[in-house]
Amino acid sequence: MDTPATALTFRDAVDADVDALVALIQAAYRGEGGQAGWTTEADILEGRRTDPEGVLAVLKAPLSRLLTVEQDGRVVACCQLEHRGDHAYFGMFAVNPAQQGSGLGGAVMAEAERLARETWDVTEMRMTVISVRNDLIAWYERRGYRRTGQTEPFPYGDERHGIPQRDDLEFEVLVKPLV
Repeated sequence: MDTPATALTFRDAVDADVDALVALIQAAYRGEGGQAGWTTEADILEGRRTDPEGVLAVLKAPLSRLLTVEQDGRVVACCQLEHRGDHAYFGMFAVNPAQQGSGLGGAVMAEAERLARETWDVTEMRMTVISVRNDLIAWYERRGYRRTGQTEPFPYGDERHGIPQRDDLEFEVLVKPLV
């Protein structure tokens, strides 16, 4: 896999980033047609993935940070990191669909893991992934995450998470030791 061609800038999101982050997250998760990357959920969920209020909530949460990645002055990726006691939670991960497969996602994950370890002195990163997203789970497994067998229910009826197109959705918990 190739690495990104030009330098990446990692920083915490600020209020002025909200619109760009909402657009990025929507394109990465619900992009259709030419906007769809391999991580799209458009076949299992319709509607919005997030909105400005949701992004601001992550940005303002006291134990959370929204890592924003820029390349050539444009926001190209992001992820949420949240301190949860003995571990960190990794979520709201989005990479510009046009740059998926370039190594950008792996670079973002590596920086997120480093930040969680150094900032909060945690020894584990956790995430939840919709269990039917087999290709995405396999991608995380290649990066050292393992399936725990634990699941969490999908929030059916809460359109803030999208409109499900099937009735068998649940979240699977993945874990990686941070050494």
